[in-house]
Amino acid sequence: MTSSSHEPPPTPPSGDRPRATGRGRGTGLGAGLGNGLGTGVKVTAKGVRGAARGAGRAGSYTVRQARRATNAQGADQSGLARLIQLHACNAAADAAVVISLAGTLFFAGATSEARGQVALFLALTMLPFAIVAPLIGPFLDRFSHGRRWAMGSTFALRAFLCWVLADAVANDSAWLFPATLGVLVSSKAYGVTRAAAVPRLLPADLTLVKANGRVSLAGIVGAAIAAPIAGLAATVGAEWSLRFAFLVFVLGTIAAIRLPDKVDASAGEQAMTLRPTSTEGRRGTRIPPAVAFALRANCGPRWLSGFLTMFMAFLFRDNPIGDYAPEVTLGIVIGGAGLGNTLGILLASLLKKINPAVMVVMALVADAAVIAVGGVFYGILMLALIGLTAGLAQSLAKVSLDATIQSGVRPQVQASAFARSDTTLQLAWVIGGFVGIALPLYPRLGLGVAAVVLAAWTVFVLASRPRRRTTGRVAPA
Repeated sequence: MTSSSHEPPPTPPSGDRPRATGRGRGTGLGAGLGNGLGTGVKVTAKGVRGAARGAGRAGSYTVRQARRATNAQGADQSGLARLIQLHACNAAADAAVVISLAGTLFFAGATSEARGQVALFLALTMLPFAIVAPLIGPFLDRFSHGRRWAMGSTFALRAFLCWVLADAVANDSAWLFPATLGVLVSSKAYGVTRAAAVPRLLPADLTLVKANGRVSLAGIVGAAIAAPIAGLAATVGAEWSLRFAFLVFVLGTIAAIRLPDKVDASAGEQAMTLRPTSTEGRRGTRIPPAVAFALRANCGPRWLSGFLTMFMAFLFRDNPIGDYAPEVTLGIVIGGAGLGNTLGILLASLLKKINPAVMVVMALVADAAVIAVGGVFYGILMLALIGLTAGLAQSLAKVSLDATIQSGVRPQVQASAFARSDTTLQLAWVIGGFVGIALPLYPRLGLGVAAVVLAAWTVFVLASRPRRRTTGRVAPA
């Protein structure tokens, strides 16, 4: 018994042997380190999976909210939701085109020696639209089953031209300017056709102001989503962002053709003219004085937009501010204008009442004042304020014009009135761009001339205001 008590304990089977605890040397230390690394990898993997699930849930929530906002108040039943999605697609593709051409076309030629070439290009780009656009509405009214195919054609044409542009940018081809011309003109033609389609898809529970606001917001969202993607593609090469635009335009072509049949309806419509009809029985409705007043007031902010775009693009090349690159300075102005435009749309959606006749004048006066102050206190912060004010004023003035057309024009001719107003505003932008190119590249001189032009235009607009108030109150936006 005594000898047996000193025998070593029996060795357990290999499967039952105790594992190293890590307290010893060699193998125990390595095992502990391996276990620690394995635990860290597992924790990291769980964190990545959790972040992915969170991002997926956030993305799904965003998509659901966007879809809910798009379909709200009967927009899904009337077909307006499809048009909203189409406009987001259009804005996304246009943003990709602008990003791809910003460094290859615009900034490459934005020197004082090339102003004549850019002025010629501006004329070739914008003037055909300004001349042809008034014919689009009457043409589509005559051939009622054409609006969906017209919008689809603008998408298909831009898709083809973006593919051509991608090759032209990569190989420095002579097709660069003609293809860009076609893209821009097709984009403007789409805008006119879309403006004519909005009243046809208007739900019963939604005002035209809110409908246009939703369409504009969808455009901002689409551009905001596409801009980072296009910018990332442009880092590889400008042609890749154009190929991304090609894909988006192809999707837009399909979406445009699948719009509801009501887009092609033109029952009871007439043409909108700027002068009274001289022949009895001729179809046409004179534009109301209140609409003409709001349209003239809108020409001021739109003129300023074209002026700032062209003048400052050349100005920053020859007269940079401090150590800022010309692209950075122009980006600050354009970014401020984009922020102001977004704020204007949000304000129009939040304000319960908007007096269009007062708002258009306030926008015009604000532009004239900020330009005059900017000429005195010229600097990077002042330029950002100019861009912000210009974008805000232009947005609120356009919403007020839409409200005036809604309340002052009969439904049978509203589409023609929108097409006419968009054409006039685009022509004002072209004139502002020409003035910006023609002026000497002195910042205070250019801003001073712009302030004088806007002040004189304000006086003209106020002097031509209608004697009798013909615009009603706008429905809550």
